[in-house]
Amino acid sequence: MSTQQTEVQSESAQTRRAVSNILKGSAGNLVEWYDVYVYTAFAAYFQSHFFNATDDLQAGLEAMAVFSTSFLMRPVGAWFFGRYADRKGRKAALTLSVTMMSAGSFAIAILPTQQQIGIWAMILLVLVRLVQGFSVGGEYGTSATYMSEAATSKRRGFFSSFQYVTLVGGQMLALLVLVILQNIMPKGDLTEWGWRIPFAIGGVAAMVVLWLRRSMEETVSAEQVEAAKRPVAAGEAQPGTMRLLFTQYWKPLLICIGVTLGGTVAFYTYTNFILKFMNDTSGIAKTDTSVINFWALFIFMLLQPVYGIISDKVGRKPLLLWFGITGVLFTWPLLSTLSNTKDPFTAFLLMMGGLLIVGGYTSINALVKAELFPASIRALGVGLGYAIANSLFGGTVPLLGAAFQKAERVDLFFTYVTVAIAISLVVYIFALRNKKATHLDREQGDAWSQSRKDDDKDKDLVDA
Repeated sequence: MSTQQTEVQSESAQTRRAVSNILKGSAGNLVEWYDVYVYTAFAAYFQSHFFNATDDLQAGLEAMAVFSTSFLMRPVGAWFFGRYADRKGRKAALTLSVTMMSAGSFAIAILPTQQQIGIWAMILLVLVRLVQGFSVGGEYGTSATYMSEAATSKRRGFFSSFQYVTLVGGQMLALLVLVILQNIMPKGDLTEWGWRIPFAIGGVAAMVVLWLRRSMEETVSAEQVEAAKRPVAAGEAQPGTMRLLFTQYWKPLLICIGVTLGGTVAFYTYTNFILKFMNDTSGIAKTDTSVINFWALFIFMLLQPVYGIISDKVGRKPLLLWFGITGVLFTWPLLSTLSNTKDPFTAFLLMMGGLLIVGGYTSINALVKAELFPASIRALGVGLGYAIANSLFGGTVPLLGAAFQKAERVDLFFTYVTVAIAISLVVYIFALRNKKATHLDREQGDAWSQSRKDDDKDKDLVDA
């Protein structure tokens, strides 16, 4: 057998392993994010059972406040699971996070209402959402790290994009369940007890994923796990510790936060808050907005690997620049036009326009962040950087949006989204370099080695 045939077979085997591990890792990601988004998808139906039962706008504001409160736990979850993943392994951390999310979903499915136990209903709901926020805080950083490490070097953009395929897929699945229940159940039944069904579904699905994740391959080396167990000398830092992160990798952490800030605001605007925005500001019927959101998110989900493949050809930075520049230019026109339309098809096109912009960020952001850190601190650095930006900015989008709606100043919300994207655009321009050798390249194979060789040859010709 020739050397070339051997290399082809080896590459084929690596691809099959990558596909298997990515599917197992991303299945849990889908279920975790389904459980996150099913809350906002069904909030209009269960909010009167836990919040103000006489004022829909006030109840909606309180429901979104609880949604935002759960984001406060994400940095804590990112710290705990990031440290756990860097010291014990990615597989162990991902298994634990999906177990906690499953327990939270089952709990919401059986929670008593305020008519039964008064204010304790709201308190219990907040506590459960905090546990789920803790779980998701760990899921993002660990799954982003795992998918980046499990991918083949030449297709990292493509494989890593499946984190947001499943993240968006989780939201789409929540919407699909909503559309189905809206069409098979009377509104009264859906409001009275039917809203519990999607949470029970999430709990069962998480148990299935827990079984699948048992056969995942570990991407953390045995040496790293052993190093985390050994006592360290004075002045040294163990893998997966805050000391290592803040003393040696604080700059990549700040870049990670900056990369995330505008992207998470735009993502939650166009995929989460937009459902309430269409209902309350545009005045489009709830049944229509559910269908609009489902099909727009379905197309958006399918586009993630396309963006990922493009990034494997041209680099990551051009896609982030696409998001940043078009986001700054078109956020105001898209959202202001959407606020004044009542036509469902026009609303779909406007939402799709926003998602085409956001795709430049969502498809590759996890990989960009993973490339900033070495394996010894990757899960903690990626998870904590994302969680900080997500908690302060992304998680507050539904609450801020609802508050601006109630004050009849949605124009200020458009400004907020635009400014957030502009801040990240500055980071993309000045803090990132395209096709630069990364920690992942040095650990698991260079994605751009041939491109760099060609660049070097061109430089030699110019110099000559």
